[in-house]
Formats: sequence, structure tokens, C-alpha cells
Amino acid sequence: MSLPPGIDLRCGDWREVLADVGECDALITDPPYSERTHAAAAASRDPSTMTKAPPAEIPYACWSDSEADHFAREWSCRCRGWVVLITSHDLARVFEASLLDEGRYVFAPVPWVAMGSRIRLAGDGPSNWACWIVVARPRSLPYSKWGTLPGAYLYSNRDNEIVGGKPLALMRSLVKDYSRPGDLVCDPCAGMATTLIAAAIEGRRSVGSELDPSTHARAMSRIARGFTPLLPGLAA
Repeated sequence: MSLPPGIDLRCGDWREVLADVGECDALITDPPYSERTHAAAAASRDPSTMTKAPPAEIPYACWSDSEADHFAREWSCRCRGWVVLITSHDLARVFEASLLDEGRYVFAPVPWVAMGSRIRLAGDGPSNWACWIVVARPRSLPYSKWGTLPGAYLYSNRDNEIVGGKPLALMRSLVKDYSRPGDLVCDPCAGMATTLIAAAIEGRRSVGSELDPSTHARAMSRIARGFTPLLPGLAA
């Protein structure tokens, strides 16, 4: 299946299928979350606590601290510009420590908030409506003069193509904020190719990989359907 110019989605483990990519201008990705996050999602599917149909199972494995550490270090070396990682609150600490150790300037995690997206069924405290975006830049003058960027993103996650996917509007905002037109944006955990499509809409080149063949095939079909810029703004 042929893809539009500027989009390159590969099937397989990123360590193998992206080995020839070399460097990218920006890494913008949503890698797997922690064991704790996956366990909480599994608990939410307990039929004894359901008043309606349970949510679908997360279709990929969680990451350990060591896997997150390896990923952050590898791509810190291969990314010329911003590293942007959407993650759970516990793995955010691992990514931050690894990127700091690689010499990057790491900001406090930026929340992506989907209002009402999750409910704490135990009734023992606050629900979690946020995922955390770990953002790190090189310690060089061009990036220290990049400009002031949003301190949070407010987007519904109802238009996800798969469980755990991210809204196109969110990924377009991240692409616009952390890359420039013509840049090569890389997503080694591409899922349904939302980041790659967002990059194409915003005038960037993109390359990514998806480990699961079924998800990769669906993503290729999604890209082939075409896409039109919607120019969405931040949610009020």
C-alpha cells in the first residue's frame, strides 16, 4: 500500500525497523505505560464493578522502568531537537531521570487533561483525568530561544482509533509546538499513526513504527483514507 509523500510507517520493533533512520528533528510519541497503570485498567474491567459494558483491553504490553530508561537514552542520542513523551505519572520520573542524565534540559511534566475521561470506581479519592507529557530539549541556544509554549493541553479522548490512542487534535498541537515545518518527526510507538498524520497535516515529514501487525495494517488503511486539516483550537 502506497503512502502519501512524507509519511513512512514501518511494521516491527523500533530497534530493528528504525535502525536506518539515524537522527530525527523531533521525537513525539506515546509509548506504553507502566505495569501499575495497566493493572488499574485491568481492574476497571472487573464485571462485578460494572454498571455498563467494560472498557476494551489495552492491546499492548506495559513497560518496565528499564525499558523506559533504554528508550529515553537511545532516542535522546538520535534526536536533534525536542523529545516529547506522553506517559503515566510513575514512568514520567524514569524518563525525566534518564533524559537529565543524557544532558538534556527537562521541564516539569505537562498535563494532557481529558475531562471526565476516567472514574475512580473504588470511591476513595480523586479520579485521574491526566496523562503526563515529559518534554526535554538540547542545552543549546536555538532551543533555549524556542518560545513560550502551553503549560497544559485540554482535549477529549473520545475520537481515539484504538484503546490508549491519542486524539488527532492533541498530536497536531504537539507537532506544531515542538517542531518546525519541514522537520522529520519520529514516533517509534506509532499505533494508529496519529502522530504521523498530525505531522503530515502540519507540513512535517514523519517516520514511525508499530509492533503489532494488525494495528499496523489498520493504521496503513487509515492513512490511505486521506485526511484534511481541521485547524482545531484548544478546548475551552
